[in-house]
Amino acid sequence: MGNYTIYIILGVVAVIYVLSSMISRRQSKDRKSRKFMDNYESPKKEEKERDR
Repeated sequence: MGNYTIYIILGVVAVIYVLSSMISRRQSKDRKSRKFMDNYESPKKEEKERDR
């Protein structure tokens, strides 16, 4: 056990890094998609208002 302690610690750190990276990427993606769709209006509404 004493010989493998460093590998166990490095493995745990690697797993924590991968999980935090995945969570961060998902949150970033969600922010970008909300920003993109923030002022979205359907084209059909604009056409109806223009035709009036």
